[in-house]
Amino acid sequence: MPGVNTELSSYAGSIRTRLERAVACLDGLTESQLNWRPAIDGANSAYALAAHTLGNARAWVLGIACGRDIRRDRPAEFRATGADAARLRDDLARLSREIAEALAALDPAQLDRRLIPAQELWGGSAPHEISVRDALMQVVEHASLHIGHLQMTRDLALKQG
Repeated sequence: MPGVNTELSSYAGSIRTRLERAVACLDGLTESQLNWRPAIDGANSAYALAAHTLGNARAWVLGIACGRDIRRDRPAEFRATGADAARLRDDLARLSREIAEALAALDPAQLDRRLIPAQELWGGSAPHEISVRDALMQVVEHASLHIGHLQMTRDLALKQG
């Protein structure tokens, strides 16, 4: 099925673009602004949101969709801090390569395969059965959602000084 390889390529490009946009939200922020959290219970800093977005993509693409043996410490993603965005840019470059390679190697016939992800990779709620395609779509949706959060947090952090 020639269209399926195009589908995998489309997922890889869409995920890469969204991850790049998420990390780009950190551009020009000071260390204080990167790590500033809105005074709302459960709010996250821009740095933590970007770290979490990358962590989610790694877990869902490499671990869930591609079946690689990886570990995830989701709570640590939300505790992440940094002096600048350099580490996250390095993480993004490495993850983008890994995702491109993993999706290029994925048998397109696997997109409809059903699975129940490990809780460690899934996140906060109880995992349920999904397809590999569902896992890839979740990454696109999740990253898109957090880009909005990042943009709002960035704007608020800039107003804080």
